[in-house]
Amino acid sequence: MAVGITTLARMTFSIVARSADGHALGVAVASKFLGVGAAVPAAEAEVGALATQSYANLAYRPQGLTLLRTGVSAAGAVAGLTAADDGRASRQLGVVGATGDGATFTGDECHAWAGGVAGDGYAIQGNILTGPEVVDAMEHSWLSSTDEPRLTRRLLAALRAGDRAGGDRRGRQSAALMVVAKGMGYGGTSDVVADLRIDDDVDPIGELARLLDLHTLYFDKADPADLLDLAGDLGEEVRDRLAARGHTGTPTAEGLDAALADWAGIENLEERILAGRIDPLVLAHLRRMDGGADTDNA
Repeated sequence: MAVGITTLARMTFSIVARSADGHALGVAVASKFLGVGAAVPAAEAEVGALATQSYANLAYRPQGLTLLRTGVSAAGAVAGLTAADDGRASRQLGVVGATGDGATFTGDECHAWAGGVAGDGYAIQGNILTGPEVVDAMEHSWLSSTDEPRLTRRLLAALRAGDRAGGDRRGRQSAALMVVAKGMGYGGTSDVVADLRIDDDVDPIGELARLLDLHTLYFDKADPADLLDLAGDLGEEVRDRLAARGHTGTPTAEGLDAALADWAGIENLEERILAGRIDPLVLAHLRRMDGGADTDNA
């Protein structure tokens, strides 16, 4: 039964969605509410994602994921959760599964403007918004960003579009972004690709974007096509810069790899390290630390 725990996570707009390749699932949400990321989103790799808002029923989160895990569709999960909830008239809910269309629900007693849209792999919803243009802008952003493979970026772009279209008519306070994909978390030992929260800020979506940029630097894997060989002048430059910071190894390729890995671990860049090569973002970071140029990667 979807009853019990309730929190006033009102004045909120969100998107739940699946990546174009179907591997990632996520939620992005913003609200005039303290710490919205602690209340609204839930996601499980290869299962689905959901957002519970308005007078949110937090029990929807585990119960909804349980329904999706058994093979129930997003629409079926919405129907099951709301049918069992006597407070459904004040609830708002968005659900997406591992396949198929997303589904959204807005109770008759949600504060205006309230509503949502859903389609293949997404559901967008909001309440106490400036108007339907917020949801429309988010949907347009989502549908026009199919060439972006990173679900984190697509979700953030949709959230920004909603904010720029008017967003929450009561103002801004918090935002959150959660994305999961099997084995794609830190070190391959977690399914959590990103879990970022801004609990109280005058520009929560802008701050969320800043954190996502940092997250990209620290935790995204290097693109093999971008990597530079640690040989010749570049290899010597990197060796010298590392030595100046106290990271030395034997005068071999293996020694340079070891010194770079040692430094990268301290700088939280270990996810971008591969033997014999260097990520341009890692090289730029190393150069900046010594006041060197960060635009010439040759």
